Amino acid sequence: MSTEPKIALVTGASRGLGRNTAEHLAARGSDVILTYRSGQAEAEAVVAAIEAQGRKAIALRLDTTDTAAFPGFVAELSAALREIWNRDSFDFLVNNAGIGIHKPFADTTEAEFDQLMNVHVRGVFFLTQRLLPLIADGGRIVMLSSGLARFALPGYAAYGAMKGAVEVLARYLARELGPRKITVNTVAPGAIETDFGGGAVRDNPELNRIIAAQTALGRVGLPDDIGGAISSLLMGEFGWLTAQRIEVSGGQQI
Repeated sequence: MSTEPKIALVTGASRGLGRNTAEHLAARGSDVILTYRSGQAEAEAVVAAIEAQGRKAIALRLDTTDTAAFPGFVAELSAALREIWNRDSFDFLVNNAGIGIHKPFADTTEAEFDQLMNVHVRGVFFLTQRLLPLIADGGRIVMLSSGLARFALPGYAAYGAMKGAVEVLARYLARELGPRKITVNTVAPGAIETDFGGGAVRDNPELNRIIAAQTALGRVGLPDDIGGAISSLLMGEFGWLTAQRIEVSGGQQI
């Protein structure tokens, strides 16, 4: 059995759930390649935190909406894998990078729709496509969806539709990558105390209370709930699990 450390690529990992996931993966023994769009200092802080756990980590800049830049990113990633790990592949891909736009359906503009589409669907589709030659056979992919693809809250029609597309894409990837023994699953968080949506769930006590009352486990989610679930899915005994949507919401609106 190989004793090589696992290597995970987590997009959008300079903050929020991406950072939490990267740190959980490191705690379980994985090295981490994280991407950031503009927060270089934040990304370097994540690298330092992972290195403090005794794992290797690097941060690479990537705008997941800029598909024209993907070939250059893949070349940079390939060079880093050879130089730092003496490998030509990595094991885990977490398509985490994303944004949220809270806008009533009637008021959502084409520009806002396109922005969400480019980040959550187009970028995820073509980045994963470009990365396929670098993902090791037997690797694992996690796509990030949302509870909002199952239950409907006013103001998230476009965002929820994009996450629904991600869930369908994940099933197709699971089918097509099955011959390479690559699993593909979707993790769908419920409401989490992060800065998503301006930090409303975290910072608005009344909203926090309302969501907690609608959740079977009686509270809103914390970043560790999601980072722990994703790292368990990647590093645990889940090699026979693929094409599944796993909602990590504490039973929100069931």
